[in-house]
Amino acid sequence: MKNYLILVLAICLMACKNDAKTNNKDIDVEEIPELKISPIEHATMVLEYDNKTIYIDPTGGKDAFETFKKPDYVVITDIHSDHLHLNTLESLDLGDAKVIAPEAVYENLPEHIKAITTTMINGAKEKFETFNIEAIPMYNLREEALQFHPKGRGNGYVFTFGKERVYISGDTEDIPEMRALQNIDKAFICMNLPYTMTVESAADAVLSFKPLEVFPYHYRGTEGYSDVEQFKSIVNSKNKDIKVTQLEWYSNN
Repeated sequence: MKNYLILVLAICLMACKNDAKTNNKDIDVEEIPELKISPIEHATMVLEYDNKTIYIDPTGGKDAFETFKKPDYVVITDIHSDHLHLNTLESLDLGDAKVIAPEAVYENLPEHIKAITTTMINGAKEKFETFNIEAIPMYNLREEALQFHPKGRGNGYVFTFGKERVYISGDTEDIPEMRALQNIDKAFICMNLPYTMTVESAADAVLSFKPLEVFPYHYRGTEGYSDVEQFKSIVNSKNKDIKVTQLEWYSNN
């Protein structure tokens, strides 16, 4: 009798497992969208997330974006031509796009693009269809560089895509607002002289706010390219947990 009961119990357990497997097949598992990052050049990139395409500081003319879908959003950090390139902007199909920009950029836009632009000041937060965005200050600290990027004019940005937080520095030095960032998964950090900051300053800032992954970008200056390998060496010599990823920003570098 005991052996019979054990056999019945075993059969019941097997049946329950099979039912669970069958039921799991019928459950729709929600897919988590992945963020795709495509470098274009210098400060220009394309982000794709949850069927939305975001152009960051589009430059390079229409041909630079021929392999991408037309933008749902265009996000601009500052007024200089390596961020706000009006010829490129006007060459794009912006029929269904929204532009996100600082007020100083807005003032330089043609009227038909102003009509689709949302302005953000430092510290502002906005929610869009598939992401949230916060405008982070970007500015110079060194006395000899203050004229390049005064505080309050341009924006860096923190995007929130699902649970992932992505920081794009724009043109800045290692300012307190950057060092105070928290829970950043991916960070795009500029490092070029004389306009932004040194490799050493960039590394020190990254070591302060500890993103999970950092991407050196915007590293061409008046005297050539900053040493991104040195940047990586400094970061990883002090924190091996920060992943430094080098993307192809410059075709001749």
